[in-house]
Order: sequence, then structure tokens, then C-alpha cells
Amino acid sequence: MIHRIVFLTLLALPFASQAHDPAQHAKANAPAIAAEAKPVVAAVDAFSTALQAGDLKRAGTWLADDVLILESGGAEHSKAEYLGGHATHDAEFLKGAHVQLKQRTAQATGELAWVGSESELHTSKDGKPVTMLSTETMVLRHTADGWRIVHIHWSSRAKR
Repeated sequence: MIHRIVFLTLLALPFASQAHDPAQHAKANAPAIAAEAKPVVAAVDAFSTALQAGDLKRAGTWLADDVLILESGGAEHSKAEYLGGHATHDAEFLKGAHVQLKQRTAQATGELAWVGSESELHTSKDGKPVTMLSTETMVLRHTADGWRIVHIHWSSRAKR
């Protein structure tokens, strides 16, 4: 529990001093991709592009065998579990959606990195347009084969 509190506190530190300064808040909302994190973002984008195209084999190359994927209260505990089930539904949904990236932050330190993304997804349900707000966190580990996704957390809701 203490490790979790320390981790969450460290994540919040860069934003704590910007809470009351509108100019700093605007800077905080600008994309913050450091040079060392660009290959990490490229890996996330390659995974997302493959998933949206329905190419699960290519999408799977970006996932670690022991990836943990959390979404809507559910969990997949491996690449095989995700690709053998829920990935098909994700690909079908994304195929008919327009994904508009609104915000992205990424950091890489040593062999670990994370990418946080906020997007709007435009799709339709029962012939009516639907806009959803989506957040995504991906944690990646650098391996001999390059950056691989070891954890994904997706969350979404209808835009009001």
C-alpha cells in the first residue's frame, strides 16, 4: 500500500505547482513527449494502428506475453488471453470509429516507460452518432526486441 501511495504521489508532483496558475495549466495540457519517449509512443501507435486495422497478429507483436489489460472492470492476464477473445471485439469497434487524439503524455526512464492518452471516439450506434471520451494508459518495458506493452488500462464514457 505504501508503494502505491508513493507511486501516485510521484505521478502528481509535476502538476502540484501548476494548480492555480492558468498559464502553467495551459502548458500542462500541451503534449509532453520527451525525446527518449518518442520510440515508446511509436510502439503504442503501431499497436493501436494494427488493432484498428483488425490485424491482431501484428498488434500482438507489440504485447508482452504476460501483458495485463484492464478495461471496464474486466481483465485479461496474457497476450494469448486478450488476442483469443476481447481483441476481436476491440478491433471490430475501432474499425468503425474515428479516433481523435486530444492529449498525450509520455515518459521513459531506463527499461520502463508509460504513455497516457486522452481521445474522442466518434462512432454510431443504432444509426445515431455517438461520441465517447476515452483515456488510455500503457506501460512498456524495453526488451531485446524493443519496447513491448506490459500493461494497458482503458476507460471510456459517453461525451455529454
